[in-house]
Amino acid sequence: MYFLLYKMKTKIKYFLLFLFCPFFSLFSQELNCRVTVNSDKIQSTNKDIFTQMETAIREFMNNQKWTNYKISNAERIDCSLFITISEMPAENQFVADLQIQSVRPVYNASYTTTTFNFRDASFEFNFDQYEQLEFRDNNLTNNLTAVLAFYAYIILGVDFDSFSLYGGTPFFEVAMNIVNQAQSFVETGWRAFDKNNNRHAVASGYVDEQMKPYRNMWYIYHRQGLDDMAANAERGRGKITAALPALKESYDARPGNVVFTIFSDTKADEILNIYSKAQTAEKQEVYKLMTGLFPTLTNRLSALQR
Repeated sequence: MYFLLYKMKTKIKYFLLFLFCPFFSLFSQELNCRVTVNSDKIQSTNKDIFTQMETAIREFMNNQKWTNYKISNAERIDCSLFITISEMPAENQFVADLQIQSVRPVYNASYTTTTFNFRDASFEFNFDQYEQLEFRDNNLTNNLTAVLAFYAYIILGVDFDSFSLYGGTPFFEVAMNIVNQAQSFVETGWRAFDKNNNRHAVASGYVDEQMKPYRNMWYIYHRQGLDDMAANAERGRGKITAALPALKESYDARPGNVVFTIFSDTKADEILNIYSKAQTAEKQEVYKLMTGLFPTLTNRLSALQR
């Protein structure tokens, strides 16, 4: 089943022909998304709206057909949205913090690896109780569905990139298209200079041609590295060690790219585990590379010096 998924994803060129095919009912949905809405900060007598919100968002993420790929329930991408409501400026208006995470299985192992871990602190939206959420890619009407669809495509992009070289490109391009359409929205998070780590920065970071070495590394890290470690841990780890210097190549070209922050937040602990049983020289090589690019990881990765 795992290799079936891989073969399907390597056929990405055919995906472009059918991305917006109307016959979505023929296929299973792509996401298995857990949604949590935390309203503890809101002193509201109507808590039902948050229950309705959680249900509506979960159904939107899981029932929407985002691609043309025919996949089984077992092959759906596991992801989660944790939404913390911080303010209600007016009735049916919300200000929230959104944490997004996605994982994918590692071949022949019970282990799952995190592929995306990001906090969006500029999540403002309207929601009416009993509202049914709808999304049309070329006709964005509200910020809530635009943000949710944006992250759905980013999740798809990083997942497909981990199975086939640059396989996530069509998804990142759709995410960038959502960003471009949302420039007229009054809500923040879509424009280039709102913040350096907003949605515009995320989409731009992945479609940037200077990030091709990074995305090549991402593919090797997962498909040739992690997926091979169950069969041969040393060989799989060696592939990762050889691929990681591409981080510096892309970093030197685009040092401010938010994708590097996403990588460090997503992979730091995993890298520590991968090299826990490596030889000293290999540990030190990875430690020098990672702490040179991400000085804030120095303490977390200090075990690699032993």
